[in-house]
Amino acid sequence: MLGTKKTPNRYGKRVTRVEPPSLDEAIAAAQGLTDDIECQIEIASQLMGLPEDEVRPVVLKMSTQTRRPERGPFADRILDRGEGAKVIVVERRRPRLAAR
Repeated sequence: MLGTKKTPNRYGKRVTRVEPPSLDEAIAAAQGLTDDIECQIEIASQLMGLPEDEVRPVVLKMSTQTRRPERGPFADRILDRGEGAKVIVVERRRPRLAAR
């Protein structure tokens, strides 16, 4: 996956650099996709191109560090403050036509 990819265009060859993600980036992406630790290990190892045995200790270490607090839906927090439901009105304006 490392290296460059050359594609021809009308101005010459365009060179695109291809880099795999860092281990921290791959683990963060895996944590965003699923909460299951084994699936995170599998996803991160596939993104990096490394065996699962090398990725497992880092994923386990990061999973204990990054526990996100559970938050309710945004609408519940608005109603809990006593403000009631907010109303948003969207109006469409016609474009101005220039008179000739």
